[in-house]
Amino acid sequence: MTEQNSKDFRTPALRAIRIERDAIDALETRIDDHFTRACEVIMACKGRVVVTGMGKSGHIGNKIAATLASTGTPSFFVHPGEASHGDLGMITSQDVVIAISNSGNTSEVVTILPLIKRMGAPLISMTGNPHSTLAREAVANLDVSVQTEACPLGLAPTSSTTATLVMGDALAVSLLEARGFSTEDFALSHPGGSLGRRLLLRVSDIMHTGDTIPRVTEGTTLSGALLEISRKGLGMTTIIDAQGNLTGVFTDGDLRRTLDTNPNLHTTPIQDVMTRNGKTIAADHLAAEALNIMEEMKINALPVTDESGALVGAINMHDLLRAGVI
Repeated sequence: MTEQNSKDFRTPALRAIRIERDAIDALETRIDDHFTRACEVIMACKGRVVVTGMGKSGHIGNKIAATLASTGTPSFFVHPGEASHGDLGMITSQDVVIAISNSGNTSEVVTILPLIKRMGAPLISMTGNPHSTLAREAVANLDVSVQTEACPLGLAPTSSTTATLVMGDALAVSLLEARGFSTEDFALSHPGGSLGRRLLLRVSDIMHTGDTIPRVTEGTTLSGALLEISRKGLGMTTIIDAQGNLTGVFTDGDLRRTLDTNPNLHTTPIQDVMTRNGKTIAADHLAAEALNIMEEMKINALPVTDESGALVGAINMHDLLRAGVI
């Protein structure tokens, strides 16, 4: 490939990006009373938001429905062609319908408008033509018109679909904030992915318990503590008192610092070289919180304690890695 040919590919690509960016910039002035009305109607909805659209508008509508559903607004997509052949029964008077059409006159969408109006479901339109049939029938019309498509032929939906997608995201984000939707709420609809694991997994789900916890008593020698570290493989050991309460930790890092003082491994009590008042975490805390503490403190393991200070578990960076939290 010659340099000239390479430039030929880049020039139209950059032009397309600029045109679509301009289309997005133009949306800022369209966040108006119609947008507010659309949000109010959806917030008052007792059913679900049903998104419909034909062709490329349908593909964008599918994504908008998915985004709404994952951010606290129950939603699904209905194909307008299929709606005319039975799927209209999926829509009830308790729902809100968002109909997408750049022209606002797409026949498959216009065909089902009378039935939507008859059942009493509020209609929100997303169109590029505020004077279209769809816009006139809607309680709110979200203007997604564009000056020009990025397609040089002016045929393939490009800028118009981008503008519609961004307007849908703006709608979803506004509703998300209005509902007070939290990260934990978000994770409840994404339990199978890494996001869900980060946001839902508790320390208790992955911590070491019972005999797998590295621990020695305060009277243990330094050599005994080292054997416990080797046996349990967490890169540290906890130190407990006679009541089982955590009094300190001794890590690989502590060992390196201690060796600089030339201690007697067989006579030095572990309490003389352990780290007191170190960081701990409760079993019911999120595993993501344990990760944040480890990264902030530049440590690789944490003791887990209960409200009384008793040692109940231990967790390290490898546990978080295996669980998919990292």
